[in-house]
Amino acid sequence: MMIAKNIKETMNSKGASVIRKMFEEGRKLKAIHGDDAVFDFSLGNPDLEPPKEVLDAIKDLAQNRQMGDSAYMPNAGLPETRLAIAKKINGEQGISTLTENHVIITVGAAGALVSVFKAILNPGDEVLVSTPFFAEYNHYAKNHGGLLRPVQSREDLSFDLDGFSAAISDKTAAVLINSPNNPSGKIYTRKELEGLCALLEKKSMEIGRTIYLISDEPYRDIVYDGREVSSLFDLYDASIVVSSFAKNLSLPGERLGYIAVNPSMEDASELIAACTFANRILGFVNAPAFFQRVIARSWNAKADFSSYERRKNAITKIVRDAGIDFIEPEGAFYLFCKVPLSKEGSADDFAFCDHLKKYLILCAPGTGFGSPGYFRISYCVPEKTIMNAAEAFKKARESW
Repeated sequence: MMIAKNIKETMNSKGASVIRKMFEEGRKLKAIHGDDAVFDFSLGNPDLEPPKEVLDAIKDLAQNRQMGDSAYMPNAGLPETRLAIAKKINGEQGISTLTENHVIITVGAAGALVSVFKAILNPGDEVLVSTPFFAEYNHYAKNHGGLLRPVQSREDLSFDLDGFSAAISDKTAAVLINSPNNPSGKIYTRKELEGLCALLEKKSMEIGRTIYLISDEPYRDIVYDGREVSSLFDLYDASIVVSSFAKNLSLPGERLGYIAVNPSMEDASELIAACTFANRILGFVNAPAFFQRVIARSWNAKADFSSYERRKNAITKIVRDAGIDFIEPEGAFYLFCKVPLSKEGSADDFAFCDHLKKYLILCAPGTGFGSPGYFRISYCVPEKTIMNAAEAFKKARESW
């Protein structure tokens, strides 16, 4: 059997799908040792129940099904759902001008991002991203002839504007940001965004093409200590938000996301049409009809994220007590840790994650996120898993 050469090379590359590989490894270990003996921190899989409003909408729609509820619809999605999402975005962005015509409903945030890339990337175009970043971004850009170009962040994970300035060229199609960030939990401040937007305005003029600013925001509502995620549409006209209801409503498997195009963007209607067309020809056609109707009724439901904060506090104490340094998360449900030096002086993240497996701890190596020498802990797991892992982390660190 022959598969495409580029797919085979990507599948076999060291950093490919490290998260999913660890997740599958965890399933195997649990089958051998039992669920309670394995401490699987590999996958960011929300474990909260969806809010009551969501569950009520599911029940009511299932019990009062109408003829045609499962029919095809406009490729951009049901008008009532797009209108609901437009209300959501207007509130988050502090504007009132975004309408349902600026919104495209997609198969998750991933479907949103690949549709945007399909719409804006020419072969050889580059998408710049600050490190660390979600591992799949590489594949999403490559799928459409683009290249993801990492820009090393500063020590505190803020944008290195000099680094961005040096990286921008006439091949730069977009800058992609993710706040709160996966894998670090970093939230970019208003001041940081203002600096980045000013740079993109200047560089767009210099290179003679619009540089899009794409904000991937599935963790927007999961923030700690009263922090907020800044608006973007009032800072930069050529901006796009992609997001989903996977994290804020705890619906990752239902695959309901969206694209929102800044209404102030020049030629916004052309980009919206291109993204809608891309959504269709990529084979999505439209997002699942049933959950579009669910979201139209429950988009403004509020989940209780207090358990994530409790778990954050628990895992940071455990990791700190084990003698492992980390970046304090400001949002999301990840802890990005620095690989400690081994007795031989190594800080190899793959080797350390393999070492953790000996103690039945599963974490994701930082190389997959563009940051060798780090590893990611996903703490959206049962609290007992976190508490029971304390001794294992301590022993793993002592024997490394």
